[in-house]
Amino acid sequence: MLKILLVEDNRTYREALKENLIQQFPTLTIDEAENGEEALKKVTKAPPQLIFMDIRLPGINGLQLTKQIKRDFPGIHITMLTGYDVPEYRQAASQYGADGFFVKESLKWDEIRSLIEFIEKQVQ
Repeated sequence: MLKILLVEDNRTYREALKENLIQQFPTLTIDEAENGEEALKKVTKAPPQLIFMDIRLPGINGLQLTKQIKRDFPGIHITMLTGYDVPEYRQAASQYGADGFFVKESLKWDEIRSLIEFIEKQVQ
């Protein structure tokens, strides 16, 4: 069973994303964190296979957190989420070790489905 961590400070968006993921993939285990510190504690305690990470977070930002998690847990797949589709964010996400990049307002569920199915095959 695939375990996902949603790291997003906007509670409304985080809950909506979680509900959509549950509807599309009812067998997922989904945990949530509203900031980088909480996310790091959860990753250390029970590492997920996939993290959807907001770039802008209070405290440690998503890019810094991605770099730290990838250093300590290189097998975790991290996909960045942002409301800003700018080349600088895409480049920074890649430089900090993110495996993917999605713009919140234009999430493509077929791409998310492909990503989740790919990771599920890897963990089996």
